Amino acid sequence: MPTVDEVLDLLDTHLDEADLGSLAERVHLSRFHLHRLLTAALGEPPGALRRRLLLERSAHRLTTTADTVVDVAIASGYDSPDGFTRAFTRAFGLPPSDYRRTARVRHRIPAPSGIHFHPPGGLALSALARSDPMDVLLRMVDHHLDTTAAILDRLDAVPDALDSPIALSVEGIDASPTLRTLSDRLVRQLEQWVTAIEGGTSIAAGDTSPAGLRRRLDAVAPRFREVIVAPVADGQAEATFVDLTCDPPQTFTLGGVVAHVLTFAAVRRTMAIGALETAGVTDLASGDPMAAVGGSGADASTVRRRFDPA
Repeated sequence: MPTVDEVLDLLDTHLDEADLGSLAERVHLSRFHLHRLLTAALGEPPGALRRRLLLERSAHRLTTTADTVVDVAIASGYDSPDGFTRAFTRAFGLPPSDYRRTARVRHRIPAPSGIHFHPPGGLALSALARSDPMDVLLRMVDHHLDTTAAILDRLDAVPDALDSPIALSVEGIDASPTLRTLSDRLVRQLEQWVTAIEGGTSIAAGDTSPAGLRRRLDAVAPRFREVIVAPVADGQAEATFVDLTCDPPQTFTLGGVVAHVLTFAAVRRTMAIGALETAGVTDLASGDPMAAVGGSGADASTVRRRFDPA
């Protein structure tokens, strides 16, 4: 049984020719079962969904191209301009020729499915289930910890590169960075904030060998989740604390700590991944959090949009 996402992906890539019969054939279901599946999941019959998407696409073409109304009508699957004009006017409240003179950017017809045409040639999908705003933040924290672990796991493979200077550095992040110092800072940043939250006043220098760095991360990551991330997820982002490791002591919020860690760690991770790639370790791609937060799971730095040839 195909998932709704799989059917929508087919609709995304075959909008022009994807009638219910062809979609059903592609996913090895009868027309009846596919109709029932999509109507139940989306609250909109698949035929109505496709016709609406084609009308939304036609509205986009009317306002962004010089195509004639007749050409747009044919591309939208209508046999006659009159039929297209009637359907378009019902949907948008204006006939195509008048709509063309509007300055609209989004061309969406209200629909229960929340699925709309997305220019130049794809679909925009609303979330099928409501998510807590904290979900994104928590996934980004987990992505940071997981990616840091992946970086440390690969250090043993490049012993000669650990202390080589990184030519492309970022002013204000770390002076004269190397793969070793960047890795140390990724772990030490977590150690510093956990120590501050727990009331400590000093942080001992840690082992910076690949194995030592991984042991330190394994020790601090669960503590970081427990004393900082968990309270933020529980609505305590504005909770404050005094950091006695600073001179003079300073006051911070838990939410500010998470924002600080993710922002500066992203730079360090990117630099470390670049250094690993230069040394021949290429399986981390760009370290993009897209797959951890949502989307297709592809590294967004490698994604190429499909463009409508028209």
